[in-house]
Amino acid sequence: MTTKPISLFRVSLLTLLALFGAACASQKSAKSAEASLPEKEQILQTLRLANNYFMQKWPDPGKEIVTNKTRPSNIWTRGIYYIGLMEFYKVDPQKRYIDYAEEWGQKHNWSLTGGEKIRHADYQTAGQTYIDLYKMDPRPEKIRMIKAAMDNMVNSTKVDDWDWIDALMMAMPLYAQLAEIYPDSADSYYKKMHEMYLATKNEIGGGLYNEKDGLWWRDKDFVPPVTTPAGKDIYWSRGNGWVVGALVRVMQLMPEGHPYREEYKKTYLEMMKALVPLQREDGFWNASLEDPEHYGGKETSGTALFTYGMAWGVNNGLLDAKVYKPIIAKAWNAMATEAVHPDGFLGYLQGTGKEPKDGQPVTYTSKPDFEDYGLGCFLLAGSEIIRMKEKQS
Repeated sequence: MTTKPISLFRVSLLTLLALFGAACASQKSAKSAEASLPEKEQILQTLRLANNYFMQKWPDPGKEIVTNKTRPSNIWTRGIYYIGLMEFYKVDPQKRYIDYAEEWGQKHNWSLTGGEKIRHADYQTAGQTYIDLYKMDPRPEKIRMIKAAMDNMVNSTKVDDWDWIDALMMAMPLYAQLAEIYPDSADSYYKKMHEMYLATKNEIGGGLYNEKDGLWWRDKDFVPPVTTPAGKDIYWSRGNGWVVGALVRVMQLMPEGHPYREEYKKTYLEMMKALVPLQREDGFWNASLEDPEHYGGKETSGTALFTYGMAWGVNNGLLDAKVYKPIIAKAWNAMATEAVHPDGFLGYLQGTGKEPKDGQPVTYTSKPDFEDYGLGCFLLAGSEIIRMKEKQS
């Protein structure tokens, strides 16, 4: 009399176990798909779509930028775009990219806003692309002004110019670029760069880097006791992204055994570790890194810069691929599927500013005051991921 119920019970239990196993397998499969990158060609097509949108919108690279006022198009926002374009060219070598950058430089007479005595990092940013173009076609006029500006910095005793962390991405790589071109002066360029970097990290505002958290305050206005309404530190996503970009671009150029390189590597690794638990479930990072309730939501520029930094670290053996590849894939898939519009416009891009609240609300359809720097960040991320795919194959 008891055999049948026991048999039914066993069958039911086996059925439940089978269903549970299938559900786990399905969930595992979904997570695996989420953590995998598309094929190289698909990534290329996404980058081309976004870049073509911009080039078609700005057929004249010398045209002034008009927002709340008129600005020349060799300011930092456009400079970041061209930094991204030059990296994109390396993985998608279309001559029209170089022609576009060359025309930009020529129409500005390879100059800097403010001239050769300018000390402000934002107005030096264009020089990074001028130098890259010089390396491809070494005509002296391309780097005359940017070299003069950097030599002016080197020959000065002032070291506190970079009093906001964005400045590291805007100007720090210039010293490493010039050190490569002028090896006899390399020590002077590296020394000045390092002094200015350490002033930003350890002195300005009491030190803008919090080693305990592995993150940077944007400038002295955000150092505690300033906090979010919930009492958390205000770590701005894009600001920290600029630091990541600067460290990567400098380490990429510095000789492996250079004594300053260890300092940059140490801080870079601390930042990479700190960013892992702060990634959102959807793959993006919030504008306010530590407090998701403080202008939380998808944001493309910071996400792209972190993705760029992580992909570079994996490609250069500094980061564990098993840990970081799923994070990179999750971030790229989020940006490619949720931020890129069918026509190539980039959504979820925070406008210019200095903190999480600026340029809000950040949405799929919101248009930032400048579209160029966000695309530059996106091109940096995608180009480094393509290198990752090439290494795999």
